[in-house]
Amino acid sequence: MELSVVQGDITEQGVDAVVNAANRAVRGGGGVDGAIHRAGGPEVLEDCIRRFPHGLATGDAGWTTAGKMRARWVIHVVGPNYRGGEKDRSLLTSCYARALAVADELGARSVAFPLVSAGIYGWPKEDAIAAAVCTLRSTPTQVEEARLVAFDAGTYAALVAAVDA
Repeated sequence: MELSVVQGDITEQGVDAVVNAANRAVRGGGGVDGAIHRAGGPEVLEDCIRRFPHGLATGDAGWTTAGKMRARWVIHVVGPNYRGGEKDRSLLTSCYARALAVADELGARSVAFPLVSAGIYGWPKEDAIAAAVCTLRSTPTQVEEARLVAFDAGTYAALVAAVDA
């Protein structure tokens, strides 16, 4: 699998699936979650309500339509809330592994990932990057390209350094 890094808007990526860093309710929110729901339109929320009537557990993943986005699917993952006391790294790595498993079930060959839990949930950025890169590299998958999408230049530079290391 090719592991690539781009700086930009995850909602505009030309991939089969984009990964959403969702909350447990999977009903939209801030950050990446809010951006995906705004870009995808009401179809994303409607599909979330239908597919996840009770939400998703931390570390788990599920998919919906991508609505009006270029991607075909959104793979929703629920990262651990470090600021809220969820500091079990296996929950964070599970998000990436489960997203790849869901992508395989869907037949997705290209998937764009945000840096899960490193925003409002406060996971230390350096460790969030290490967890993402290590898990994406070590998880067996049929996905041909995993694209890490950085919103800002600092995160982009740190991701490039980790991928190139």
